[in-house]
Amino acid sequence: MKNKGMGSLNISTIVIALIPIAVAINYLGKVVIEILKLPLWLDSIGTVISSMLAGPLIGAFTGLINNIIYGFTLSPISFVYAITSVVIGLGVGIMAHKGWIASISKAIIIGLVVGLLAAIVSTPLNIMFWEGTTGNVWGDAFYLYLESIGMPQWVASFGDSVVVDVPDKVITVLIGYLIYRSLPKNLIRLFNNNNEIEKL
Repeated sequence: MKNKGMGSLNISTIVIALIPIAVAINYLGKVVIEILKLPLWLDSIGTVISSMLAGPLIGAFTGLINNIIYGFTLSPISFVYAITSVVIGLGVGIMAHKGWIASISKAIIIGLVVGLLAAIVSTPLNIMFWEGTTGNVWGDAFYLYLESIGMPQWVASFGDSVVVDVPDKVITVLIGYLIYRSLPKNLIRLFNNNNEIEKL
């Protein structure tokens, strides 16, 4: 099959089928975390998998749809953070296209980069809607600490996001990577995501 490049949006039946599955995985991760009250998000695993399989644009679209569904079913504020989910999908998809899912160590780097990107995008949103906090126990405790030592609100808010988003995205990308690597090669080829990144 012809390589159409990273920026192409190649919609096929299998890609159309992937999107709702990926959204369901995201939704399940979020519900489990909320039930167990764990200090992570784990609501982007499906977005990560779709980015690895079908490229950055499909990953971004999955993230967008994901937050729209969250907004209607779990919390309206999720609409606001759709931009963060889009950035996660784009970031993972672009780095995957560049060959960064060839090993666990590279997957960890993707998680670190995407975690920082998510924190950068989310910080102004947190300041606008949550006075700088994230609603995460660990993150908000760090926010209060930074605030208590005189850090500006944006620094405290960014710190709040970083201590949650970075470990969360590293774990999320690692889970996505392990699922991706466990899939049959023939299934991966069906997506024809033009990344040439399997290198199995």
